[in-house]
Amino acid sequence: MCADVVRLPEPPARAADFDDDFAAPHLRRDRWVDHYLPHWTSPDRSRARYDIDRAGLRLRIDADQPDWREEDAPLRVSNVQTGVFSGPVGSHRGTHRHRPDGLVVRTQTPESLLWVPTAGRVDVTVSASTDQGCMLAAWLVGTEHLSEQDTGEVCIFEIDADTVGEQESRARCGVKAHSDRRLTTDMTEVVLPLNASKPHTWTVLWGPSGTLIGCEGVVVKRSAQAPAYPLFLLIDLFEIGPRSDSRTRYPKTARVHRVRGWDADPVSDAL
Repeated sequence: MCADVVRLPEPPARAADFDDDFAAPHLRRDRWVDHYLPHWTSPDRSRARYDIDRAGLRLRIDADQPDWREEDAPLRVSNVQTGVFSGPVGSHRGTHRHRPDGLVVRTQTPESLLWVPTAGRVDVTVSASTDQGCMLAAWLVGTEHLSEQDTGEVCIFEIDADTVGEQESRARCGVKAHSDRRLTTDMTEVVLPLNASKPHTWTVLWGPSGTLIGCEGVVVKRSAQAPAYPLFLLIDLFEIGPRSDSRTRYPKTARVHRVRGWDADPVSDAL
């Protein structure tokens, strides 16, 4: 973090519009879809592996977990997200068209807009993975259900397992334009004076004045831009690259302890 510490604004005094501490014995279906962008692949490949205990949601990559898509291999992912959108099978409509080489919808996925803020604040408390080849990430991405142009992303954090240390960790955060020509990609790698495998809280505020990202109450990234359309929140554990040689290395895990979110204008002026 920079030497001149700037503190984040306090959370709104009112109750959060979205709040889940994963205290229920099962994942809340009114909050989460436990598949990663399921329309671009098949259910067995998109389905998350996870369990819930007193520490929260434990995302897992299991030894027998298939690649998310054959075309994206080697890549396995366990993800929860606050909704889904896609067009009919065979179409090119769907959230996060991440490849330019002719993505088509493979699985019919009924539209579900569980929580799709256009502006506001999100606090995410996590413990990152230290397992080889893993990355824990949280991001807000355009739903695209209103327009195919709404593809921008607010990357709250991406934490690679090999950047997590006892006293210091690194992460990437910022804004990604993808194919939204109204935005410019603006990502930064930040140094955190903490062990990211221990519980810590990330915060993002975004709205007409731009985007503000912080960790443990301290601002780590500012951007003058922000997507101005509905966004899904996704939290995901990736295993990138070949599987580990020894099956005893699995499951590979990360934890999500709590997620809170506030919609729109009560926080947008804090930027």
